[in-house]
Amino acid sequence: SIRDSLDGYLNFSFNIDDINQNEYKDVFLAFKERKRFYKLKNGSFLDLEDSATKNLFELVENLNVSNFNSSKIHLSKALYINDMLKNKNLNFIEGQQLVNRICDDFDNIENLDLSIPKNLKANLRDYQISGLNYFKTLDHYKFGGILADEMGLGKTLQTISFLLYKKEKDANTKNLIVTPTSLIYNWKSEFENFAPDINVLLIHGNKKEREKLLKTIDEYDVVITTYATLRNDLDFYETQVFDYFIIDEAQNIKNPISLSTNAVKSINSKVRFALTGTPIENNLLELWSIFDFVMPGYLYSRNKFQDLFIYDEYNANNLRKLIRPFILRRTKSQVMTELPAKIENKFFVELNKDQRKVYSAYVEEIKEKINNKDMKTDKITMFSYLTKLRQLCLDPSILIEGYDKKSSKTEAALEILKDYIEDNHKILLFSQFTSVLKNIGSELSKNNIDYYYIDGQTDALERLNLVNKFNKGKDVKVFLISLKAGGSGLNLTSADVVIHFDPWWNPAVENQASDRAHRFGQKNIVHVIKLIAKGTIEENIIKLQENKDKLINDFINDDLSNSGLLKSLSDKDIINLFS
Repeated sequence: SIRDSLDGYLNFSFNIDDINQNEYKDVFLAFKERKRFYKLKNGSFLDLEDSATKNLFELVENLNVSNFNSSKIHLSKALYINDMLKNKNLNFIEGQQLVNRICDDFDNIENLDLSIPKNLKANLRDYQISGLNYFKTLDHYKFGGILADEMGLGKTLQTISFLLYKKEKDANTKNLIVTPTSLIYNWKSEFENFAPDINVLLIHGNKKEREKLLKTIDEYDVVITTYATLRNDLDFYETQVFDYFIIDEAQNIKNPISLSTNAVKSINSKVRFALTGTPIENNLLELWSIFDFVMPGYLYSRNKFQDLFIYDEYNANNLRKLIRPFILRRTKSQVMTELPAKIENKFFVELNKDQRKVYSAYVEEIKEKINNKDMKTDKITMFSYLTKLRQLCLDPSILIEGYDKKSSKTEAALEILKDYIEDNHKILLFSQFTSVLKNIGSELSKNNIDYYYIDGQTDALERLNLVNKFNKGKDVKVFLISLKAGGSGLNLTSADVVIHFDPWWNPAVENQASDRAHRFGQKNIVHVIKLIAKGTIEENIIKLQENKDKLINDFINDDLSNSGLLKSLSDKDIINLFS
C-alpha cells in the first residue's frame, strides 16, 4: 500500500497474502537471482515469473526498497510508480488515487493555465511557454529537472522567463547560475535584453575583484559565475543557500568524480535545474551524474545505478520511465512549425588575459594617433587601424610574429563546432581573413575533425567538387569559407548551422553568406551564430549597426570607395569605435 507521509515522501508498505513478512527479503533475493520458483515456509511454491509477482518485485527493486515493513519513497518517484501501476497489472496495490493526483500536473502540463511574466521583454513561442510551465510544475513539488532542448531553441530564454516569474511572485529569491566561461557574458546580455528588472551580478576575473563582488551578492537576484570560478570560490559558496541553482551546459559535470562535478554538488539550494543539449554523450553514467545534481539520490547511488541499469540491459525500459518526467527535450524538427526558417543568435566571447593585453595596448596606441590626426580626412589609415584591431580580436598570431598564445574566439568556435557535430549537424564557418580560417583548420585537424576549405585561391572546378562532396557526403561536417570567395554563388543546403567568425561592416554581406545554407532546398531550420568579442571593436560595430543602420550600410564597401559613414560619424563616434 502507498500512503502520504506529509513530509515530501510516500510510505510504501507490504502485506502479501500467504507470505510471512519475515520471508519478503528471501523471496526478493530469489527474484533478483532470476530464479523461477521460491519455496515458501508453508511448503507452497511461489512462481516468480507470474506477471503480477514479477512486476511487483521489479517495482520494489527500482524503488530501492530496503525495509519491507515500511519504506519512505521520495515524492519524485510518484510518476514512475503511477506508470507501473497503470501498465504493469499492479492494480491490487492500495493508494493509487494519491499518486494519480500527484501526476496530474505533469500529465496535463501542456494545458496548464500558467501566466507569463508580465515584464518579460520577449514573445515566447508555444513550446517555450511549455518549457516555462515545465519549470513551474517541477518547482511546485520542489523537484529538480533537466531542460535538454536541442541547441538554438532558447533554453536560456525559458530559464530567464522562469526566474522572472519567481521574482514577480517573490522579490527576495536568491539564485545562482553556473556556465562555461565562454557563455557567461551571453547570459548577462540575455538578462539585459529579456528581463532588465532582474538584478544580475557577474562574478569573474581576478581574486581581488571577485572577493569584492562576493560581499555584495545579497543585493542581487541572480549571481552568474563559471565552473572554474566556482571551484576557486567554493569556500564562500558553500556558506550560502540559494533558492534556485541552475547549471548551463550540464555535460560539464558528466564525469562523476571531476572537480567541477564535486563543486556544483556541494552547493546548498532548494531546487536545482540543469540545461544541456546533450545529456548523454558517451554512456549512461553521464546521465546519472547530472541527475545526481538535480535530484540527489533519485537514481540511487552510483554503484546501485550501475547494477540496475548499466550491467542489466533488461532494466533499460524502467530507466526510461524513471527519467521521463524529469527531462524535457524538444528538437527543431518537433517544433519546426513554430520556428522561423532562420534563427540568429549573438555569441559573446571574453578575450583571454594574453589576448586582452595585446588588444588593449594597441587601442591605446591608436587613440594617441587619433588625437594627433584629423581622421575624417585619412580614411585609409583609419581603415588599417580598424582592420588590425579586428584581427587582434580574432587571433593575434596572424598579426604578431611569434605570438603563440591561444585565441579565445577560436576556442569558442571549436566548442560550438564540437557540440553541433555531436548532434549530427553540418556547419559553415565564414571569416573575412583566410589566415584565420587556416588557423581554425589547423585546430580542427588537431582535434581529428575533418573539414573542407574554400578561399579566393580555390578554382571554380574545385569549388564545385568540394560543394558536391559536402552536400552528398556524411563524414565531413565542417566547411571553412572565405567570406568574399564563398559568400555568394554556392548552394550548401546540407548545412543547417552558419557561424560568422568575425562581424562584417555591412550586415547584408553576412546575410548573403548565411543564405548559402538558408535557401531553396533547405529542409531544416538554419541556425546563424555571430561570434562577437566582448568589450572590443566588434561589440562596438554591432552597436553601431543597431543604432545607425543607414550609416553602417554606407560604411567601407569592398572597394573602399564609399566614405558615407566616415563623413557622417562624429569625432566621438570614431573614438568610441576604439574604446
